Formats: sequence, C-alpha cells, structure tokens
Amino acid sequence: MRFCAACVAAVLLTQPLWADPPAYRARVAVVVRTPGFVAFWDFVKREPDGAKRFLAHVPAGARNEFPLDAGNYVRDYWGAGRAATYDDFPLLGRGPFGQAVRVRQETDADFRPFLFVPRSRLHDSPLDIKGEGKAVTLIVWAIRERGNHALAGIWHEGTDLKQESGVAATRVERGQRQYALFAGLNVEGAACGHLSENGASSFAYRYAMHKSNTLDLSPAIPADSLPELLNANWQVFAMTFDPDKRELTAWLNGLASERWQDDVKTKLQPVYNAWRQGELRKTPGIQPGEDPSYPADQFYSPPEDAPVSVKVLSESGNERVELREYRYTRVEVTLRKDGAAWAAAGRDLAAVRLNPWWYPHGIYTPPDAMSGGPFTIGRVIHSSRSVGFTGWIGGVAVFDRALSAREMAQLAAAGRDATLARKDAK
Repeated sequence: MRFCAACVAAVLLTQPLWADPPAYRARVAVVVRTPGFVAFWDFVKREPDGAKRFLAHVPAGARNEFPLDAGNYVRDYWGAGRAATYDDFPLLGRGPFGQAVRVRQETDADFRPFLFVPRSRLHDSPLDIKGEGKAVTLIVWAIRERGNHALAGIWHEGTDLKQESGVAATRVERGQRQYALFAGLNVEGAACGHLSENGASSFAYRYAMHKSNTLDLSPAIPADSLPELLNANWQVFAMTFDPDKRELTAWLNGLASERWQDDVKTKLQPVYNAWRQGELRKTPGIQPGEDPSYPADQFYSPPEDAPVSVKVLSESGNERVELREYRYTRVEVTLRKDGAAWAAAGRDLAAVRLNPWWYPHGIYTPPDAMSGGPFTIGRVIHSSRSVGFTGWIGGVAVFDRALSAREMAQLAAAGRDATLARKDAK
C-alpha cells in the first residue's frame, strides 16, 4: 500500500514530541525494537553534560552512543573556511521524533558543514558495516528543499579526484566509500542507495556507480515553509542491501518502486561498457570492441538465464530481433535462421534495472582506522565541494540486516501515527 504523506494528519503543531514522554518513547521504540537495530539519531537525545552533542539510541548494553561532531570538511581537506559548530545546524523544534536539524544552502564556497562520527570512534563498531555477506539498512526521515546528494552514511568520496574547476586539496585521500543514502543522484528527489566494493570507482570509471533509485520522487519543500506544510511533508528515504539476493534496493515512504533506465548506451555509458566488455570476454580471442585490459572484476554481468518476458521487435525473412527482459537487464537479441532453427547472432544491452540494483560484491572494508571514512549526516567529503542536499533531517537509523517490506512500511509510518498525532496536538 502506498504511503501518502499529504493524506496523514499534520503532527507536532503546538509542542515538541519530547514534551510528551510516553508518545516520544512509543515512536522511538518502533525503531529500536526492530531486529538488527544498530543506531538511531533522533536529534532529541543528547549528552547530559559538556558539549551536549547529539547521541544515538543504541541496543541495550552497547556503550558507544556515537556522539555527532560538527565539522567543515573544506577546512579539514583544503585548509580554508571557518570551523563549523552546532549553531550551523538550526533546530526545527519538532519533527517525526520531536526534533530536526537543518542543512542549509551555504553560499560560502569554503564552508560545507556536516555532522559526523569520526572514524576513530566507529572503526570495527556495529556501525562499521563492511565485508562479504554483510547486509545493511539505512533510513533517513527528511524534508528535501533541494539537491540530490548525500543524506547520511559512510561515504568519503575522496579528495584525489581532479575537478574541471576548483582548488586542489591540501590533504589528499582516496575514496573510502562503504554505504550511503542519497536524495536522488541519477534522478533528483528519488531515494538512492549507494554501495562500494572497493571504496573508490567502479566500471573503470572515475565515480562509484553501484546505486539504486526509486521511481517515486520526494517533493521540493522550502525549508522555511509554514509548520503545517512542513509537518505534512516528511519523507522517509531508505536503502537495503540483501547479500543473499545480491540486491541493493531504494525505498521512499515504505515503497520500493521499480525503476528502469532505457538508452543505457548513452545515459549510463560506464555500465553499458562494463556489460559489453563482459559479454565480449565470453568468446575466445580478442573480439572487435573488446578491451583486453578491462578488469574482469568490474564487469557488469547479472544473471541472464531464463528471460522474464520476450517481445519480438521485428522479423523479416531470416532475421528476427527480440527484446528479452531479465531480472536486472533488457537485452536486444538478433537471431538468424540456421536451417529451420533460430540462432542468436548478436546481443546488445538496451536497459538496466535501477531498483533493485544487482550488486554481487561485499561492502568495502578499509584496511585500518586511519584510512576509513567517517559516518556523516547532511553531506559527505567529496572533491567537487558542491552544496548538495538542503532541507530538514529528523531522524537517521542504521540496521545490520536487510529489513522486509513489512518492516520498511512500519518504519515509514513511524512518527506519523494518527493517534499519536492527535495526542501531540492537544
């Protein structure tokens, strides 16, 4: 069933949720009692003393509450700009769980603030999800004002990529990508899950390309809108990775809407080339168009055994062209008659499935705490230093398993329960 944010009663109009402890605890419990729960920042829980940084809810008995620091990665890696503080993240005073932080449209090119858990405080912890056979679910409750970039995750894109314009970093590091959730990337406003097997690039391309996108899109809502509009437009961005199915799935408001990308040769050329090189390598000898130096571990070769459907595109005389749809690809197959039978004479990739996305790898494992990336909220470290996502973030949750469709629907509804909404508004 589709989740319609506009159809749900507006919440938290008159008081913050944490002013009503039973209602607050009930909503948080929906998250922390979900099996596989690792950490949940609701921006209400804070250190009792000292800096009073935001803390994560963690499983019973866990000691690491992953306090969030404020940082400006331009200052850290380019040596420019001022230091960031919590004052750079205005509070809304309400949200799905009672509070939210704002990621603003910064105009200073040397100021890109984010909230983060340093690598030194997360390395080898439950938050540091990595390796073969490891699953992950990441959920972010947010209102998107604009942008299509990072919401949260461990996704240090590196400062070693040369940009067409910009200043070279003074602190150069390769990418340390693991898992992260974005507000679109391929398609602005979609929920986009991203994974990396090597921390750096994929498909012999400069950027990481293993990502899924929902068909459904989040609306663009001005961050300074009236309370009624903000309250009605919280979106639940999420991603799951199931290593048994080898599927990376993006979710928006509890729905994993299917998305395909046609004209892949033009619109996703690195993916097309990765598929094509794998296809050519199947035939002994060097084939026309084959690159013998292309790394085999970067082929894009999802299973294409039995087609889900077959559509005849054209047929004349001794030639027929079919479009065969598989789980993750659509392949145009040219057949020619060999006596009374048809035999395949050529194959070409026509489309790829962007949701779910076939991902046959493990999650990148940094060699040590000195080389891994931090867990960041609001932005990630990257060479282009663009503003990225802007808007409100009202919750970030991590799980070490791929949650089911039913669980995703439950968490998408968390903070929107009509009974609690009426109680909050009293």
